[in-house]
Amino acid sequence: MGSGWWVTSAWFGDFGPPYLIGWVFWVLFSITLHELAHGWAAIRVGDRTPIEMHRMVWNPIVHMGQMSLVMFALIGIAWGAMPVNPHRMRGRHAEAFVAFAGPMMNLLLAGVSLLLLVLWLGLVEGQWAGGLPVGDAASQNMILLFRLGMFLNLILFMLNMLPVFPLDGGRILGHYVPSYKRVFEGEAGPMIMIGMLVLLFLVAGKHIFPAAMNGMHWAEDLVFDALNLQVDWRLANG
Repeated sequence: MGSGWWVTSAWFGDFGPPYLIGWVFWVLFSITLHELAHGWAAIRVGDRTPIEMHRMVWNPIVHMGQMSLVMFALIGIAWGAMPVNPHRMRGRHAEAFVAFAGPMMNLLLAGVSLLLLVLWLGLVEGQWAGGLPVGDAASQNMILLFRLGMFLNLILFMLNMLPVFPLDGGRILGHYVPSYKRVFEGEAGPMIMIGMLVLLFLVAGKHIFPAAMNGMHWAEDLVFDALNLQVDWRLANG
């Protein structure tokens, strides 16, 4: 989207304000549902901490916190948190189940976005029926919105599954490999965590965005070919 502040780059970029609005919507909505999924999973296995901490709400500010919101305003990325207590969870795989619930929600949101895109192309764009009276600009903006939902949530799924604390992938691995978890719980744990996160973001960051784009294209091609649908442009010229 070019150099400079990401907001102005998005606003004056190829897709303009609809891209910026769509990105803001999906970041806030996806992070909120990601954290709520952790909470729902924790409650299901006996941990009522999310309820007791009053975190089972739909307010993204509650889940993201001030630092995350500042980073979102500055560079367009954010994160969230859901307080849980593994000691209160019941079941051998409970902690891993709770950790995986967040990324699984992102995968589900990517699938829902694809379903909405299919319905929009088939019904509104007239590829299955006569079509609805929607202007070309409005229709293209909706296509952009659904494709952004797929793209962003695939990124969040892949990113959160990286095997490093405090990411969900690290919590899952630590649940099944206690010695790995103890590395991050020791005195040097915070420094190791920061170092590994920086390293992973530098290396994996270069691959996650293209992988998410490729995954989105693959899913679209698979479904569109099966249903004989057409879309004539790619998100961010991907």
